[in-house]
Amino acid sequence: MSKAHVLIIDDNVKNVNVLANLLDDEDISHTEVTNPHRLEQTFESIEGVNLVFLDLEMPGIDGYQVLARIKSDERFTGVPVIAYTVHVSEIHAASQSGFDGFLGKPIDPDRFPDQIARLLRGEAVWTTT
Repeated sequence: MSKAHVLIIDDNVKNVNVLANLLDDEDISHTEVTNPHRLEQTFESIEGVNLVFLDLEMPGIDGYQVLARIKSDERFTGVPVIAYTVHVSEIHAASQSGFDGFLGKPIDPDRFPDQIARLLRGEAVWTTT
């Protein structure tokens, strides 16, 4: 089985680094996008994404707009997109908007291994903690 690959879209470098380190601990490769204006460039160059973590609040574009862009791209057909945000009150809106899961920031490092395993198996994870 090939190694899982995750796309992280978040303008906050500290948050990206935390998530990247947690993924590294699970031996999961990742691509990071910290500038939402470079999404198209990344989409053109990336292959084999198994999961997307998407922040909801970024400068000039929000996660809901990015979600629509991802869902309209055939390269991401069937790839779960997980809302990844400090705004835990957005869980219902994220569900209604078509996200496939929700992880509130900060991510609990003790719970993350189980959460990422479940997400990569295609199971839904909806948690604010």
